[in-house]
Amino acid sequence: MSDRPSPPVFRFAPSPNGYLHLGHAYSALVGAQAAKNAGGRFLLRIEDIDRGRCRPEYEEAIFEDLAWLGLSWEEPVLRQSTHFAAYEAALKKLRALGVAYPCFATRKEVIGAIEDSGIGLDRWPRDPDGAPLYPGLYKDLPPRELSRLMWEGVSYAWRLDIEKAKTLAEEKQGGPIFFIEEGAGPRGETGRLAIEPELYGDTIIARKDVPTSYHIAVCVDDAAQGITHISRGQDLFYMTHIHRLLQVLLDLPEPTYRHHPLIRDETGRRLSKTAKDMGIRELRSEGLSPQDIRSMVGLAEAARA
Repeated sequence: MSDRPSPPVFRFAPSPNGYLHLGHAYSALVGAQAAKNAGGRFLLRIEDIDRGRCRPEYEEAIFEDLAWLGLSWEEPVLRQSTHFAAYEAALKKLRALGVAYPCFATRKEVIGAIEDSGIGLDRWPRDPDGAPLYPGLYKDLPPRELSRLMWEGVSYAWRLDIEKAKTLAEEKQGGPIFFIEEGAGPRGETGRLAIEPELYGDTIIARKDVPTSYHIAVCVDDAAQGITHISRGQDLFYMTHIHRLLQVLLDLPEPTYRHHPLIRDETGRRLSKTAKDMGIRELRSEGLSPQDIRSMVGLAEAARA
């Protein structure tokens, strides 16, 4: 039996809810190059849990654009839409641990509670993505009232009780929980960092229309694929605090993280699918080459390495 360590495993995990733009090209190229430099494996995952927005034509375009860029990946490609049973099992475990609770509050109720708090929506604390922190409606419902609402079929989402979850995770871990950041967060955060999941408050981990969340799905799938190194944009940096918490609670392995800067337009705005920014397909149709794309995102030197 060989004593050689297993090669590191990297991944690129786009959602087929629009065409890829330059930011996606940068992230995929950075991840693939990191895998090559480390003598590791590079995997592709299709994150298609939002069945209402994901389209087959977008998924097909992902394969075409990445192949055109000169990238290759192992088969078969994991699709999150085939893993709902695994996500359900993870949610069931969190419920059994007593760190998840059903939330019946509508968006209107949440905003109303904040406005009636005396603090006001403008001064209410917000998460790193700019959303108001959940004010705790329906959090401590008596069992009888909880049963009544469920019996009546009132729509609800599952939220993670951050305080309980962090306390339990630290008990399991035997102390504070950290993650290793080899890149840098938006404010230069790097190295061994203590998690602060309270930044997001009692975040949603499953909905009625999408019976999971990005948080659960990404943690479960990274473990299932044996991902050891996660390279992704800085817009996802703060979510790592939630993900490390879930990894401990769900007994999942800890990967190493590297968050990279985002590709922005000339005004400094981050690129997005909804704005149809600098789509790879459009750039291809204009006659640009894969090397042109690498140059546009600052990776020309890496291509020659």
